[in-house]
Amino acid sequence: MESKTIIHALKEKDLITTEVSKQILKDAEFSLKPVEDIIFERRLVDDVVFAQLRSSLLKIPYKKVDSGSFTDELMTLIPEETVFNYKAVPISKTEDMLVVGMLYPDDEKAQEALRFIAKQLKVNLGVYLISHDDYIAVLRKYSPFQSEIQSALRFMKPTSKSIQQKVVKLEEGGYMTDEAPIIKIVASTLREAVSQRASDIHIEPQRERLRIRFRLDGDLHEMSSLPIELIQPIVSRIKVMSELQIDETRRPQDGRFRTIIQGRDIDFRVATFPTPAGEKIALRVLDPTIGLRSLEDLGLAGRNVEMVKEGIRRPFGMILITGPTGSGKTTTLYALLQLLNKEDVNILSLEDPVEYFMEGINQSQVRPDIGYDFASGLRQILRQDPDVIMVGEIRDNETAGLAVHSALTGHIVLSTLHTNNSVGVIPRLVDMKVDAFLLPPALSIMASQRLVSHLCPDCKKASEPMPEISSIIKKDLEKMDPELKKTIPTPYQIYHAVGCAKCHNKGYVGRIALFEVFQMTPELGEIISDGANFGKILQESKRQGMVTLREDGIAKALNGVVTIEEVLRETSEEA
Repeated sequence: MESKTIIHALKEKDLITTEVSKQILKDAEFSLKPVEDIIFERRLVDDVVFAQLRSSLLKIPYKKVDSGSFTDELMTLIPEETVFNYKAVPISKTEDMLVVGMLYPDDEKAQEALRFIAKQLKVNLGVYLISHDDYIAVLRKYSPFQSEIQSALRFMKPTSKSIQQKVVKLEEGGYMTDEAPIIKIVASTLREAVSQRASDIHIEPQRERLRIRFRLDGDLHEMSSLPIELIQPIVSRIKVMSELQIDETRRPQDGRFRTIIQGRDIDFRVATFPTPAGEKIALRVLDPTIGLRSLEDLGLAGRNVEMVKEGIRRPFGMILITGPTGSGKTTTLYALLQLLNKEDVNILSLEDPVEYFMEGINQSQVRPDIGYDFASGLRQILRQDPDVIMVGEIRDNETAGLAVHSALTGHIVLSTLHTNNSVGVIPRLVDMKVDAFLLPPALSIMASQRLVSHLCPDCKKASEPMPEISSIIKKDLEKMDPELKKTIPTPYQIYHAVGCAKCHNKGYVGRIALFEVFQMTPELGEIISDGANFGKILQESKRQGMVTLREDGIAKALNGVVTIEEVLRETSEEA
């Protein structure tokens, strides 16, 4: 299908804007990728909606695929290599028909390969178009994690003598003679982490075993237990991949590597940590299809998202995102950068470290060990003729002062700050020795966020709230912004996680953020000029009708997006 045809169809149905469509075509030309791949990777359009649109354009029927119904017999019909290379999966087989689902049913080479398979099976070929997510779900079936691990372990030589010799060789910088099983174990672990949408991998030596855990939706889950003798070769394999010193085991090291998994570029950030049992390794999984998301996908909605978008449309000003460590602040900054990333805009970022490489943005990683920190980097950035500046975090007084100065001199400045809520931004900057009179013209938007688990839409269960929960809900609904209140269905119900095949019996699918957004107004400027009193700032936030973290959470809970229990745990009653 021609790129312009599908782009035109998306624009016609108001699924993407003209600006986004131009950027997609430009990126497709630069990367030599199909526009479909770019839309898949960036999650620009709902996956099923996109599949149905392509089905209509190609005049090939769309079919929803249930990966849970796949049997071993069905999976043997099409080789894994064909499934991967031609993006096609078996759906069913009868005496005279092989039915397949294709991600790209207009791919002539794929059609030829599938016709050959059907001919070998002496059956006819039927084709459906399937969604990207369904294809990935089936692809996971072809690479089961534990079976690959066990298969690799069978090729190991488990005698303590041979393992000890390998440890010595590795410490001397030597190479293992039978490294293939270790390579297989590491590769399978990385693939499984990406398939499970894990944010982190922990490889941890215990007293008598090696534990592998994934962080899924914010919680750690043990995925595998291996012989303790494997810790050194596995750590060494990862060190080789991330170009770390193999023979340095006494101090922590940091590195990263990039690889392709399931057809996507995935970055892994690596950190080693010495323990008495051996080196522990933590890998941060940086999957752009998860980390680079739209504001709406992150959980911003209604008046909140409009205020933030209004903030980045201004010619200058600071947009500060606050929240505790691990609350998704950097992910929100990347979402803002994607909106600002245009050909006529010069964007520079200072990050520690660079998490996702973004085409069109000049990203730089600070190195405090050589004196290149946020403050010194910010001075250099101002010499690079920037339009937009992203500073990973405002940590000290000097960086705070320079960031405010940058906003006052005609730049959009995006950054993060550690405060409990958005109302606390102004007192925090004053504590960091920023002159209060500079804040009204410099500050634009202050947002705070918290991450909570996103309920699986296929298995969540509704129920009536308990009396004590109902009392809390009614109290917050009385204070809630009328427009937000209109989005809540009545009678009020809360929802709980159950678990099904689609969410791997977890009851949750990823995480979503709760937000509160506070904007600079003339009234707030007067309060700051009069002394930046926290109580008066809080009153101004209420006058603005600011939706608090608690209120945003309750609205999401009553709409079946999150659980009310997690909202109450992660938020306080006051703004």
